[in-house]
Amino acid sequence: MLLSPSPRVGYVLKRYPRYSETFIVNEILAHEAAGLKIEIFALRPPEDTHFQNIISQVRAPVRYIRKPVQGRTSEFLNSLAPTAASYFWAELQAASQVIPDFWSKLSIAQGERASTVYQAVWLAREVKLTNITHLHAHFGTVATSVARLAAHFTGIPYTFTAHAKDIFHESVDREDMTRKLSDAAATVTVSDYNLKYLQANYGSAANRVQRIYNGLDLSRLNYRSPLHRPPLPLILFVGRLIEKKGISVLVEACAQLRDWGSEFRCQIIGTGSLQTELQQQIQQLNLGSVVEILGPRPQNEVFDRLQQAAAFVAPYVIGADGNRDGLPTVLLEAMALGTPCVATDVTGIPEIVRHRETGLLVPQRDVEALATALKRLLDNVSQREKLARRARQTIEEAFDIHENTAALRSLFQAQATNTAPRVLQEV
Repeated sequence: MLLSPSPRVGYVLKRYPRYSETFIVNEILAHEAAGLKIEIFALRPPEDTHFQNIISQVRAPVRYIRKPVQGRTSEFLNSLAPTAASYFWAELQAASQVIPDFWSKLSIAQGERASTVYQAVWLAREVKLTNITHLHAHFGTVATSVARLAAHFTGIPYTFTAHAKDIFHESVDREDMTRKLSDAAATVTVSDYNLKYLQANYGSAANRVQRIYNGLDLSRLNYRSPLHRPPLPLILFVGRLIEKKGISVLVEACAQLRDWGSEFRCQIIGTGSLQTELQQQIQQLNLGSVVEILGPRPQNEVFDRLQQAAAFVAPYVIGADGNRDGLPTVLLEAMALGTPCVATDVTGIPEIVRHRETGLLVPQRDVEALATALKRLLDNVSQREKLARRARQTIEEAFDIHENTAALRSLFQAQATNTAPRVLQEV
């Protein structure tokens, strides 16, 4: 239950909706079910060709922060040629009409990209006009940059959730991340591994970081025992076809399983930059009859295939650029649905996949270890059932969306009772 005063929260996202970010949709739906008032601000329009069906259940309005062509800034354009500079100036003028001391606050934007400042000014004006009292961004990249400036302009607090690429990738600007951690009213991250990494690398700037796991709506994820699956075992992978997912290791492991005489089929659901390369690998290893790339699929079909699978495989690796997965939602979903999992021991995964208790863990990039673990599950139905049952119990105990979003709302609520704006660090 929300306490009074109830915050009105603006979610700031780089793109919305995105096929791969169902965890954000789940979070918003849980907030709405609890009565939290939300508006969604997206910096860019969607670019995916497929979307998950649960997006239609979100009631929050979506505003796309883009260059205005008419309306609120046209009165300031007058006879100016419609150039990027004139749009920028018009937006500044419009914001100054509703934000007290706007011009004196603008200096904090020194050093930021022009597009970031423009979007932050746009967002700040929307915050004032819609009575938003709190901003929350996902990923500590451009969405948080925009939320940080907009919060400063309007005098409201902001928080953000740090996930994986925004923490570990080689492109992360440490000074920029330090400012965001320091200026945020609080920062959330999705695993204990991430929490320890931030504390170790950012010191006192990470003092207000706390771990809140991404949650699942367990009412939509009914457990089905792995004892009742098709006779030809199915190995399933779901995710983007990029380096950090480790799919090439899975394809090699399938070749090993075939050479050992195992009977199985493997389906890979997803799309990405490595799709052509993976298709070539499958052909070179003569695996076309057992390994198939299906492309993206709607969530209800993914869930159905998960409950047909003998094993879900998560062969994630740390990429050459430092990029790595945090705690992938699909792995949690597989565990909730009753599908035994084989995963690598990277980042936060060992927090939930405990070896021989809730799943099987293998070292990253170890083809033989992955093939051996998969064979163990393919050959032993009773072990699959034992692991799946304990995995579901773990998900129920730690990943219920309603409990986890309640913890997140408590952060928003704590700021609603403290109206003093934080002093931001200059760039």
